[in-house]
Amino acid sequence: MTQEADLDAIIRQRIRGLRLARGWSLDNLAARCQLSPSTLSRIETGHRRIALDQLLPIARAFETTLDALVESGGEGEVVIRPRPGHSQGLTTWILASDDGIHGKTVAKLRITPERPDERGVHPGRDWFTVLSGIVRLELGERTILVHPGEVAEFSTMVPHAICAHQAPAEILSILNHDGEQAHLHGAAATKS
Repeated sequence: MTQEADLDAIIRQRIRGLRLARGWSLDNLAARCQLSPSTLSRIETGHRRIALDQLLPIARAFETTLDALVESGGEGEVVIRPRPGHSQGLTTWILASDDGIHGKTVAKLRITPERPDERGVHPGRDWFTVLSGIVRLELGERTILVHPGEVAEFSTMVPHAICAHQAPAEILSILNHDGEQAHLHGAAATKS
């Protein structure tokens, strides 16, 4: 099979998979994209060549982009092998960057008591869950201990610091661009 035929098969499977995942019949999809059910059936089964003027209304019907509908299935590694980035009292592994999950960065952080208690403020919200150890969240005038399995979510317009309480702790954090810049700037973490 050629690369073009492989991509064609992926697009056909994607269209059918999206339609079935929504519980739509061919008639339902046809009404949403103004193509005939028979045309859609032939596209899905490979009995009709896929044209750009057909893909655009199909993508709109699924509320997705044309890029997402036609991207190849082999766009790189499936397994991320993050490299640690280090700063004082903090080791960071970037698990997914802003081009991956809706403009968010997902990171695993290992925090030790040596990390400076520097309170910061930035736009947005922070979210983290504690994987091990106990995290001391300094939030405004409050000190909150967050234990393994617990989740903290808060406005980052309140002065805050995320610290290890008495021993190293590990967290999984989801950050927007502002949070990434504020919390990960010192740890030149990369993924490969």
